[in-house]
Amino acid sequence: MKYTLTFLTLLLCTLSLFGQNISQKEKEKKAIEKEIESIDRLITQTSAKKKKNVEALVLTQKKIESRKRLIKEIDAEISQYTTEINSKSAELKRLEKRLDTLMKYHENMVLSAYKHRDNKVLFMYILSSENINQALRRWSYLKNISSSINQQASQIKLTQATIKAETERLDELKENSTKIKSQRTAEYNNLTAEEKKVGKMIADLTSKEKQMKKELKQKQKEVEKLNKEIERILAEAVKSTKKEEDSPTATIDYQLSGKFAENKGKFPWPVNNGVITEKYGQNYHPVFKNIQLPFNNGINISCTSGSQACSIFDGVVKQILVMPGYNQCVLVQHGEYFTFYCKLDRVYVKNGEKISTGDKIGSIATNDSGNGELHFQLWKGTTKQNPEHWLKKR
Repeated sequence: MKYTLTFLTLLLCTLSLFGQNISQKEKEKKAIEKEIESIDRLITQTSAKKKKNVEALVLTQKKIESRKRLIKEIDAEISQYTTEINSKSAELKRLEKRLDTLMKYHENMVLSAYKHRDNKVLFMYILSSENINQALRRWSYLKNISSSINQQASQIKLTQATIKAETERLDELKENSTKIKSQRTAEYNNLTAEEKKVGKMIADLTSKEKQMKKELKQKQKEVEKLNKEIERILAEAVKSTKKEEDSPTATIDYQLSGKFAENKGKFPWPVNNGVITEKYGQNYHPVFKNIQLPFNNGINISCTSGSQACSIFDGVVKQILVMPGYNQCVLVQHGEYFTFYCKLDRVYVKNGEKISTGDKIGSIATNDSGNGELHFQLWKGTTKQNPEHWLKKR
């Protein structure tokens, strides 16, 4: 009985841990599947004339990256199921072996009880003892034999019930494993099709090398102009902050700044359901891999047409400006930190206005492809930061 109860306790702990691991994997899979759905919406929304442009290529490549991550998560889940199935099969063998032993022992006990069922035989069995100690042991054995048989029968029933439950659980694990493997096959087929599609898109775009390099030079000029303007504005803002700090009536909220830093990695995204299509730092052209793109001081987030930019934290609107290629831009100050929201076609805030986390800053302009794209930057004073390190993981 003690063995069976100990086994059941360990079994429950194992099932609980396995369930938690699978639940976490399912959660991670759903997040990636949601990301793929968002990219699909963006690709679907892309105008028919732009289905073969660089943005469509980048979105498809992004979807391939997400698909590979999803397959990796599925592989990890399959591995967990395989490990659990093997463990469950081994436990069932041990239980069945244990049951055989219990059944044999129970059979011997019942047979012994049957042989000694006559009271005279029982009496003679005790009298034939070699000494008083042996007689006492035989008396104790005969006295408790009925109770032992009942206990043994209970252990057998409990073990049989456990085997039945474990067999059902094993069948369930095998069924789920089969479903996951089918999903993996489907995702791999989708990945293969998308990779072929990207190959064709790159071939089509390669023929437009001259035009794309011309567009790249124009983008370089726009980025350089934007970066210089942002650096100038931030330098003035930091200088102004220092003056206010020295003033008897200083208004800079350093407590807010401290809270901003404490929330690193937890901030909400500046746009709902967006997908990062150009990361912070040095990127390369998606078609001509040897060509460097202008250094990105922030991130570019593609989103559906009509999306709105929202403040990631409490702050004060420091400045609103218009830049070629970036439409309207809004700079928000959060103590010694600053966030910058670009490519807006409408702005809902004004200079000096206090705003809160989640407040709408403006509507994101629709580009030539029919999608929205927000350019977002984050700075600590005049030091640029990688926004991905500050925003909440999706």
